[in-house]
Amino acid sequence: MKKLTGLGIAALLFATSANAQDIPMSQKMAATVMKVWPTDTSSIVGKPFKKWNYDEGVVLKGMEGVWQQTADRTYFKYIQQSMDNLVSKDGSTITGYKADDYTLDNILCGRNLLMLYNVTGSEKYFKAATMLYDQLKKQPRTPEGGFWHKKRYPDQMWLDGLYMGESFYAEYAGMMHKEADFDDIANQFILMEKHARDAKTGLLYHGWDYSKKERWANPQTGLSQEFWGRADGWYAMALVDVLDYFPQDHLKRPELIAILNRLATAITKYQDPKTGVWYDILDKPEGKGNYLEASASSMFTYALAKGVRNGYLAESYLPVAEKAYKGLLTQFITTDASGAVTLKGTVSVSGLGGQPYRDGTYGYYLSEKVVDNDPKGVGAFLQASVEIERLANRDLGKGKTVIVDSYFNDEHRVDKITGDQNLSYHYKWEEEDNNGFSFFANAFHNYGVKTETLYQAPTAENLKKASIYIIVDPDIPKENPNTKYIEAPHIQAISDWVKGGGTLIVLNNDTGNAEFKHLNMLLAKFGIHDNEDSRNHVVTPHFETGAVIVPATDPIFKTAKKVYIKEISTFAVTPPAVASLVDNKDILIATAKYGKGKVFVVGDPWFYNEYTDGRKLPADYDNLKAANDLIKWALK
Repeated sequence: MKKLTGLGIAALLFATSANAQDIPMSQKMAATVMKVWPTDTSSIVGKPFKKWNYDEGVVLKGMEGVWQQTADRTYFKYIQQSMDNLVSKDGSTITGYKADDYTLDNILCGRNLLMLYNVTGSEKYFKAATMLYDQLKKQPRTPEGGFWHKKRYPDQMWLDGLYMGESFYAEYAGMMHKEADFDDIANQFILMEKHARDAKTGLLYHGWDYSKKERWANPQTGLSQEFWGRADGWYAMALVDVLDYFPQDHLKRPELIAILNRLATAITKYQDPKTGVWYDILDKPEGKGNYLEASASSMFTYALAKGVRNGYLAESYLPVAEKAYKGLLTQFITTDASGAVTLKGTVSVSGLGGQPYRDGTYGYYLSEKVVDNDPKGVGAFLQASVEIERLANRDLGKGKTVIVDSYFNDEHRVDKITGDQNLSYHYKWEEEDNNGFSFFANAFHNYGVKTETLYQAPTAENLKKASIYIIVDPDIPKENPNTKYIEAPHIQAISDWVKGGGTLIVLNNDTGNAEFKHLNMLLAKFGIHDNEDSRNHVVTPHFETGAVIVPATDPIFKTAKKVYIKEISTFAVTPPAVASLVDNKDILIATAKYGKGKVFVVGDPWFYNEYTDGRKLPADYDNLKAANDLIKWALK
């Protein structure tokens, strides 16, 4: 089979204009990315990224979002190959990276490395990421502890640097349990707002010079002269991304949320009422030569939409984000005859100082070139598109919580990176490797559902807040010497909770890999019996032996047509249970109505990443669609 370049993928996506109309905008822009910056150096159309730079980092973060929404391995491979083109096989060197330059711009791609490590387990990515972390720990600082933007810019903090450095810093610190780092991370944002925020507008100036000696700096305040849109955009994106990893109980977390809210108020104030987007110089819409700018507008859209989705911002900001996104499509997106899209209206670069000298005046900012398909604009637009697309079904589960059990399924391992001797793993929301539920979690989040983990035995009290409770693959002694079985008190608590309106989802396993006796005592309450057998044996890559065709009349799976369920147990049912999915007379899925609630049971931990992230299965399997179908059924 001929290998597809980015151009080939784009051609497939836009094979017909009719089909192109059905493709989400994030995927259309992703096709443009693979065309303009192919990973295949032989491409005759685009030019691959050839050096380590934040441009690539912001694009690849956008591509990661598209992959998580689609489970299309094309996007993951694009990210991985982009990094592999620059990172050596052992992770000891990065093309174009010089630690002793001490530039925060070189840190951003570390986020892509951490994702690749978490998904693949390849230590080369973690090794390369650790070089970036080590740079941060040695980064020159102002006397108050603020990172210099670059070594060649002494005493200067720029808004850009918060996105380049802190988003990676927080992710690495969270992964490595470096709690003390979060004080430092919070301090960077607090210092930047303290020195750069204008009380009148609420906006932040682009840069601040502690020494007040730089030519562009105000000699009294040390501040640059203008509110450059993309600079405030970087800062806004950094806040919502860092909060993803910031400990819930950290004393400075509320302060970061407060900073975000103050900035969101200012952003909203300067949104252009006619178009919904923002000007390059935010507070001077009538200024000579000022123009609507795509990257800043995309960044604000992303930050506002994500801030609302994650509960950092009030719902009142959602119409602001939606209006902004409509403006992005109207003002900056063009589509050619094939359906391929272009993002117009991004300023190529704006900075302070350097050679030739950039004096930070209004005239300087307006002198920089405005270009099509600039990576900073495209990457921010990708991320904004994904966030807006994630809001489509949010109202269905808003305010609801799904809890996954980690009491009956309580396996542990040694973490070879952190040294944690007792890491809880296997079917956990946060796990990104094959065994994790991160894609399942992402799908729940798309419906506004909060994901939590229950490490204690289920009780009437701790099940109260759950709309959905998932029991997955209860332990047997070979998996966990400290096996905890489903006993009578648990059965009572769970069945009472279902009767009161909860939805129980049981994802068991096949014989030899799961606990049946005690689980069947629970299932008997609902008229279901797990047969303690195994079918659909698969020898990779013969995936068809694990294929199940979903009937068009299936009551749950409305969009999934073909699914992969490997080595599954089957069921027998008596009322109130019914056979929901049957294959060759075997009941593969059983459901039951019980009081005000309902039960779903399948003999496999079906929706873990190995089945849903698209990296392993052929493209004609609909496992992620099936996960979405199940979530909709559970919520309705």
